[in-house]
Amino acid sequence: MNDVQRILAVATALGAVGMWLLLPRGTGRGRAAGAVLALAGLGAWASQLPGVGDWLADSLFACLAGVAILSATATVTFRSPVYCAIWFGMMLVGVAGLFLTAGAGFLAMATLVVYAGAILVTFLFVLMLCQPEGHTSYDRRSWEAMLSAATGSMMVGILSMAIVGAAKAAGATAVVAEPPPAVATDHVARLGAELFTRHLVAVEAAGVLLFAALVGAAVITAQGRRGRG
Repeated sequence: MNDVQRILAVATALGAVGMWLLLPRGTGRGRAAGAVLALAGLGAWASQLPGVGDWLADSLFACLAGVAILSATATVTFRSPVYCAIWFGMMLVGVAGLFLTAGAGFLAMATLVVYAGAILVTFLFVLMLCQPEGHTSYDRRSWEAMLSAATGSMMVGILSMAIVGAAKAAGATAVVAEPPPAVATDHVARLGAELFTRHLVAVEAAGVLLFAALVGAAVITAQGRRGRG
């Protein structure tokens, strides 16, 4: 095991312990220490990754990656399901930005449309119609917190070692020497033209139905709260 692998192994261990302390376990003790350990592991892990281009590209990538990682961490560590859904949406924005910097405009658009526009809205429907306050026991604590934190951190560590090892073996100082433009081809423009010309009525009808369902869920939730009050 070389120096880079040792640092990544230490970063993985710090991340595992930090995530275990951050996961909701019924009490708030140890969450501050978990945040410090997780940030230390993230810094050690980021210090060993190769660059993606010049300083501007590296700065943009670091900001978007930081938004995605921190939002994903908040998604699984907050006790309130509503806040978890909001952080999940922020994580999708960071991932979409990373796709744009890699020239994958279609993947960025699909991530926002499919996940933020459909799955996240469906998740919010379920929250509003159930218990968004998070008063149930399974919302206040994580089951198998140590196992989940260790497994997730180990997967990230193994993937990081493989990627960094491959880059070092190839003698590359950057993953992408010249980042491609945000939209390298016109496939997104073609998809947009197809959706909003031939399928305009279907797209608008789907949007109206989703909006009506959102309003209906909010009304049902408000009536349920007044009934309990």
